[in-house]
Amino acid sequence: MAAHRKPSRRSLNGSPARTAFTIAVAGAATATGFDGTGHAEPALTPTQVKAEVDKLYQEAEVATEKYDGAKEQADAAERRLSALRDEAARKTDRLNSARDELGSIATAQYRDGGLDPALQLALSDDPDHYLEGAEFVDRAGTRQAAAVADVREQLREIEQLRGAARIELAGLRSRQAELKRDEKVITGKLDAARRLVSRLSAAERARLGDGIHRASRSATGARDGLVSLGSATAEAPDSRAAAALSYAYSKLGSPYVWGATGPDAFDCSGLVQAAYRSAGISLPRTTYAQIDAGRRVSRSELAPGDLVFFYSGISHVGIYLGNGMMIHAPNPSAPVKIAPVDEMPFAGATRVV
Repeated sequence: MAAHRKPSRRSLNGSPARTAFTIAVAGAATATGFDGTGHAEPALTPTQVKAEVDKLYQEAEVATEKYDGAKEQADAAERRLSALRDEAARKTDRLNSARDELGSIATAQYRDGGLDPALQLALSDDPDHYLEGAEFVDRAGTRQAAAVADVREQLREIEQLRGAARIELAGLRSRQAELKRDEKVITGKLDAARRLVSRLSAAERARLGDGIHRASRSATGARDGLVSLGSATAEAPDSRAAAALSYAYSKLGSPYVWGATGPDAFDCSGLVQAAYRSAGISLPRTTYAQIDAGRRVSRSELAPGDLVFFYSGISHVGIYLGNGMMIHAPNPSAPVKIAPVDEMPFAGATRVV
């Protein structure tokens, strides 16, 4: 009878490993025959790689907006927590002063409390002065009762502050955990995109890069005539929209960094927030909040300075420049650039001025 042998383990460079990689990164499946033999996965073309990379970048941007929202909430919770702690510290200092005052009164009472008032009057070298002092003690007793009540109220307020601080701290820790989860998702998507691109040859990567960056490189041409800054600002609804456009225009070529709000790097909503902040207008941090920060306008009503939003989840935003073009921070594959509004699925627009 033939001896049974364990099947040899396939090399990590073999088809199963490539299939697992593709499923995890690109979502593709490899067909397997009924006889258990794995069929080689067809190599992705540069066009297919670009489609997968674009998809990963878009998914990373959704996670980036979640990250930005959680970071905004965490920062606000941290500020509230710091304010509560400062207020509690100030009240504790006042409480300690009130306690010291009560302690002095109690010590004086204890020191004098062993003598009967009549005997104290009899032994006093100055009975008139003693009687005046006794009247003061009666008044001091009333003030002491008020001081005790004040101390009790301060204790209650401090405990309330500490309770509020505990709630803020719990919320802050929850937001920080959410930030870590979102960061892991973002870096995972970006790493997957880089791995996909690295599977191509140098020539294929060059062609792919040309496709990804073509609109970026055309930004210089846009400066020269396609949509000039002067014509855009002249058609802006008011001076603040024009100022925001000027700021965004000055940042052409700045790198995309998720979570960044300038001045040297941006994500999409960070660029919009920074541009309008330079014009004196405070906008929310995230795309899904920015779309509600002004008056909705239709696509046919678009004017320079309007915010244009993309994808069903409102995960990307740019600033309309005019002539069907916008300025935006696209993704890690390209810097801040001028691009067609038609480049992505349009979801809506807002005029914030």
